[in-house]
This record gives sequence, C-alpha cells and structure tokens, in this order.
Amino acid sequence: MSYEDGRKLKIFTGNANPQLAKEIADYLGLSLGKAFVGKFNNGEIQVMIDESVRGKDVFVIQPTCQPANDTLMELLIMADAFKRASARHITAVVPYYGYARQDRKTRGREPITSKLVADLMTTAGITRVVTMDLHAGQIQGFFDIPVDHLGSASIIAKYINQKKEESDMGDLVVVSPDLGGVTRARDLADRVNAPIAIIEKRRPRPGVAEVMNIIGDIQGKTCLMVDDIVDTAGSLCGGAKALKDMGAARVYAACAHAVLTDPAVERIQKSVISELIITNTIPLPEEKRIDKIKQLSVAPLLGEAIMRIFHDVSVSSLFDK
Repeated sequence: MSYEDGRKLKIFTGNANPQLAKEIADYLGLSLGKAFVGKFNNGEIQVMIDESVRGKDVFVIQPTCQPANDTLMELLIMADAFKRASARHITAVVPYYGYARQDRKTRGREPITSKLVADLMTTAGITRVVTMDLHAGQIQGFFDIPVDHLGSASIIAKYINQKKEESDMGDLVVVSPDLGGVTRARDLADRVNAPIAIIEKRRPRPGVAEVMNIIGDIQGKTCLMVDDIVDTAGSLCGGAKALKDMGAARVYAACAHAVLTDPAVERIQKSVISELIITNTIPLPEEKRIDKIKQLSVAPLLGEAIMRIFHDVSVSSLFDK
C-alpha cells in the first residue's frame, strides 16, 4: 500500500474483537486508528476519536457479539463520531451480525430486530456494511446502503483440503443440519469435492429438535456438519450423535460464528465430534479453548475486501470457488 493510501484509509476498532482488527490492519500494512472506546460512570458508552478523519475512508471493525448491546452501541456511537468529524465514507465491518436470528415474524407481536439494527446503522451514518455468513441472506435487503456479504466457506474448505492431504479422512460427506442450510452445505461441498447429506428434523416445541431421518449416504463415511452459528451446541452435538448412530465413521463440524454460550464447550468436549472448526469473527476466550476446537482467521479475507472496496475493485470475485 502506498503512503497516500495509508493517509486516506483508516482502520478503527471498538472493544468487540480488537485482536481481529489488529490482524486486519497488519494485513493491510497499517496501524489501527487512535480512539478511546469506554464507558462513563453510569454505564453509557463513551467514544473519543483521537486523530483527524476528515475526508478519510473509515473502516470500523466491530462484530456485534457478546455483550451484544454494548458492542452494537459502540459501533453506532463511533459511526456518529466519524460522521460529525466529516469522514468521507464510513464502512462497518461486522463479521458477526448480532440479532440476525430475529429476521422474520414467526408468531404474532414479534419484532424483526435484524431490520431495526440495519435501520440504526444507516441512521448513525454508516455508508456501507461488510459482514460474513448472515443467518439469513435476506437481511442484506434490510439495508438501503451497499452490503458486501462474504462467506467463510473458502477458508474452511482450504483447511479441510489441507487436512485431507495430510491425513486419511476417508470418504467425506458434507452434512446440512436442517433443510434450510442446504445451500450453505452445497457451497462447501463443491469446494471440498464431496457429496452432501441432510438431517431431517422436527421441532415438537420451541428450542427442541428431534432427528427424524438422514437424507443421503453416510454409512462408514466421514461427516462434516456445517452451520453458520454454534450457540449452546445442543443441536450440533445431537446431530453428530445421530450421524454416528446411523453409521457415520467420524463426525467433524464447521461453524463460522462461535457464540458458545454455556454449556456449549462442555457439550462439545463430551460429544462424538472429532473436531469443531470455527473462525475468529467472534473472539474465543482462553477458558473456551479446548483441543477439539480449531479456530481459523478471517483477517486475510476481510483485509482483501477492505482493499477492494477502498480501490473501487470488484468484491464479488472473492466469492468464487
């Protein structure tokens, strides 16, 4: 990157995932922008931008992960500060988009919170959003500003293909944990040259899922379950057990966003899952790092997207297989 580029492109971060922001800045050959993001004594978010951003292209690295309300407010208040400081463009790089699971009404008098969050971001002054592995693709349509929706499939596929070369994984089958995840499973399956299978479930009541059937051949094969989010890991571990019970030789899992609320790590440790592959869209605390969890970095992908946006180059080619 030239000196002139470094003067015009600024990378900032809140408190959500500063390590990822540092990795992205290092990839771009830049230093993180100077800003203070903390709290007043009464708990309100306090933001101070400690360098000029007038006429600059500002990119804020801030997944809206736990604590979701704090990280979201940090992003909105930072955007407002940049807008009032006359930044030329304000791009929110939100690797994990919180509230994404509330994307439609499933019963009466429910909010569509992912749409509300999109409106808040736009009102705050954000002019573009970069995000990854949205829970529902239609969330892109909730914005009236450009949205670059990146996928982690290329990163996960690279790791799996290397693993296939280094060790005998056997016949690989990519498994969707439900009917709604077939497109995601197909994308990854094409990248690792494997067929797909689908777990057919029914939900007798909210929060409870029962495996009814496996669509596809998994007998004696290595299954790779793929999903966008792992939260409490109940469905993931239950699906893995069903695959084993129905004849799978081994079960791996891959999820872009590792929310991992309790007792997720304990469940994964005790489960039949050989390895859970995640990315660092959400920071992984030290106490949740176990041998079964492999974390991959999305910094090069996001860094490349930022460079392309800054230079007005196509971002869509990053999606190519």
